[in-house]
Amino acid sequence: MEMKKTTIKLQIYRRFFKRPFDFVISGTALVVFSPLLLIVAVLVRVFLGNPVLFKQQRPGLNGRIFTIYKFRTMADKCDKKGHLLPDEKRLTKFGKFLRSTSLDELPELLNIFRGDMSIVGPRPLLVRYLPLYSAQQNRRHEVKPGLTGLAQVNGRNAISWQERFKWDVKYVDNVTFAMDIRIIIKTITSVLRRENITSATSATMEEFTGN
Repeated sequence: MEMKKTTIKLQIYRRFFKRPFDFVISGTALVVFSPLLLIVAVLVRVFLGNPVLFKQQRPGLNGRIFTIYKFRTMADKCDKKGHLLPDEKRLTKFGKFLRSTSLDELPELLNIFRGDMSIVGPRPLLVRYLPLYSAQQNRRHEVKPGLTGLAQVNGRNAISWQERFKWDVKYVDNVTFAMDIRIIIKTITSVLRRENITSATSATMEEFTGN
């Protein structure tokens, strides 16, 4: 009986309150941070050139594909054959600063406002990873992807893929307002401390190659 009540509470917040919460918070943040967004956009234009925004296809709720927006952090450096160089050679000092402060993620507020993403949820990964997930790992798409999530406050890029997916699925099974608030507070603390920005083997995040 107690388990049923808990399940009902989870469903009520997820269905009726999470989206309004995301809409209000992201809309307010877009207004409040609009001067900062403009300043960062100008700096990206000066240090990295055009385009200012990085756009990429990512899977969202139920695997539906959407376009994610971020500030650009890498230069378009190529080898003699015209192929892009590895991330560590294209990631500039300014780009590293944007990533360490999470300023590059600010345009995702627009994704949240539009309803593609949520403030809290599993981070949206690459489309090419979709065929590589196990059935359990694929459950991360049962909720909207988030600007931050349970995996981000429990290691971010410094943990293994298996650990990251474990935290993602745990969040799917325990979506509550209280948990979202705790994750947001922990995220702010983590960003201020600039913790776990990169993995041990990559300048950004190592490739997921399957289980």
